Amino acid sequence: MSHRKPVDTPSDLAASLAAGARLMGLDVGAATIGVALSDPGLMIATPLETIRRRRFRDDAAHLRRIIAEHAVGGVVIGLPINMNGSEGPRCQSTRQFAVNLQAAIDIAATFWDERLSTVAAERALLVADVSRKRRAEVIDKMAAAYILQGALDSIAPSISWR
Repeated sequence: MSHRKPVDTPSDLAASLAAGARLMGLDVGAATIGVALSDPGLMIATPLETIRRRRFRDDAAHLRRIIAEHAVGGVVIGLPINMNGSEGPRCQSTRQFAVNLQAAIDIAATFWDERLSTVAAERALLVADVSRKRRAEVIDKMAAAYILQGALDSIAPSISWR
């Protein structure tokens, strides 16, 4: 497999996509990976699923199936930057995940600052009066959708060609 480096911005990622390709958003945690998908027009992010992490090889195979099934052309990975703007061990782990993912799957990827994405997802679920048990089941894929929607909103002015 070719080894791609993450592209600089979500706009660069969108510009590299074939017409009609979707973006996939990932909220990468130690125990789970939240997954969200855009529509083909790159306007709306929708939560898809939460993957319980096992071995990287299994996680990559699962993501490869999603990419093939949903015509995904690029990945937006949430980067857990600290509130003061610094990068800690979680950022290093996420960056390494991205390197490993791109080595396993030939797909363009970029990072998106995910600060407060889980907080925003949790708040939305609380407002919707979702039970604590159900929130725990869906929070990661909701956070992935929040991350992806932020990236989609940032590229909206540049995708008039879609």
